[in-house]
Amino acid sequence: MNAYRAKPLNFPWPPLLYGAAILVALALGRIHPIGVVHSNGWAPWIAGSSFVILAVSLDIWAMKTLIDRKTTVMPHRGSAHLVTCGPFRLTRNPIYLGYTFLMVGVGLIMLNPWFFVTAIATTTIMTAFAVRCEERHLHSRFGFEFERYCRHTSRWL
Repeated sequence: MNAYRAKPLNFPWPPLLYGAAILVALALGRIHPIGVVHSNGWAPWIAGSSFVILAVSLDIWAMKTLIDRKTTVMPHRGSAHLVTCGPFRLTRNPIYLGYTFLMVGVGLIMLNPWFFVTAIATTTIMTAFAVRCEERHLHSRFGFEFERYCRHTSRWL
């Protein structure tokens, strides 16, 4: 058993990173607000609410799929099974994608462009540090089966 097989991450960083990004966006919105001009007051709210609903639905669907397949939801625990069904057919990271959609939705509802900036930054950081570690873990654990899954399913969208 190699070092990547034990567990993908030492700590569940992804939820904390997204939580920190939300706090940074809120703080930047107060410290240095960016004026947003919009013609219809309801359009950003409706679009944002749609993103939030999509995000929550995607996260619940992904977590339910992982639980149904008897593998861990927590990103710092080793995966028992390679899950390729449910939302994992569409993206290799549906929970993180849901967190990103949540940030975009809240940014639209609050008319705070900092949410978009922090969402892009967090997605970049997540890919570099968490997602690649998780992928190495899955590759070492599932080998060719994971390679085939990667060829047919994109990392984000």
